[in-house]
Amino acid sequence: MNINGIENLTVQDLQDEVSAGGKFVIYTYCFSVIVMSFKRGTDIYFVKSTESRFAKSLPWFLLSFFFGWWGFPWGIIYTIGCLSNCITGGKDVTADVMNFIHAQTNGPVFDFEKEVTDEEAKGLDVLKQGLEN
Repeated sequence: MNINGIENLTVQDLQDEVSAGGKFVIYTYCFSVIVMSFKRGTDIYFVKSTESRFAKSLPWFLLSFFFGWWGFPWGIIYTIGCLSNCITGGKDVTADVMNFIHAQTNGPVFDFEKEVTDEEAKGLDVLKQGLEN
């Protein structure tokens, strides 16, 4: 998984940025070659709260706008969807990325998340075993 825009940021910096309104997004783009049309998603982009999500999507917007239409009928259909995705700021995958970071760091992603005590963990294990049986 490649995430653009998080270079030199610590996990705490990411948490602070996301709490301030930063987002992890994926943009879609399409292009057509003669009669074949291709629709793809970009890598994940981190957009800080002070940055424009549309501005980050501009290369993908322009690619789709100029090269997406030419395949019939999917080129037109894909292009409309991709342009809409770019205009609206991409697909927000912030929750998924932060959950992934949480799993990798073995800790809460946000300060307001509560650590599970040993007693609560035992209760959850009992509940899980009951559900499995």
